[in-house]
Amino acid sequence: MIRIQRAAERYPGGDRAAGIETRHALSFGPHYDPDNLRFGALLACNEERLAPGAGFDEHPHSHTEIVTWVVEGELTHHDTAGHTTVVRPGDLQRLSSAGGVRHVERNDGDVPLVFVQMWLAPLSPGGEPSYEVVRGTGASGAYDLPAADARLHVRRAEAGGTIPVPAADFVYVHVVRGTVALGGETGADGAGEEPLGPGDAVRITGSGDRTLVATTGAEVLVWEMRDWRRALG
Repeated sequence: MIRIQRAAERYPGGDRAAGIETRHALSFGPHYDPDNLRFGALLACNEERLAPGAGFDEHPHSHTEIVTWVVEGELTHHDTAGHTTVVRPGDLQRLSSAGGVRHVERNDGDVPLVFVQMWLAPLSPGGEPSYEVVRGTGASGAYDLPAADARLHVRRAEAGGTIPVPAADFVYVHVVRGTVALGGETGADGAGEEPLGPGDAVRITGSGDRTLVATTGAEVLVWEMRDWRRALG
């Protein structure tokens, strides 16, 4: 099964008067959709835009793996577990909220901040919060998230280049920048016949390896996830 979600189909959110704009791929906040609650372990894939000086005041999380990819600008993070960092483009941040943690996310810079934040369900709830930042993830970077039995691939390619899409129970592709086309066998929805642009996403289940072809220079995030029901069994 292949499902394409265009950037314009995301649920809008945030507070423009406060300099916050958000776009949500899955059911989120007031945009409740019982048929779009999760995909594999993925609970949220949010595009966030913060104007200079804007941010999210201290708020709680629990039982969630939070992975953040900075696209432009600098993200200042502070949490109640004692971590304070600045996350820059090419950096990957993970916060395991476990039994509970509170954090602040702000744009303390003088240019707009753009980041993609993804929430995943852990296999086991509870525990102690943990945190890390991986600096300068490369063009073939892969980040393992054992707590959710998932792996994130950060892929970049020049026009005409190819990006492999792994075979897995669930695969989620998010286009960060540029345009790509999905190769391989296409479904009845015509996936692959139109290019995918920034903010577009593809959800794939029940298929083998596929390939993305970059039609311009492109950067994509690819989640490779095992079926959590089988993982728990």
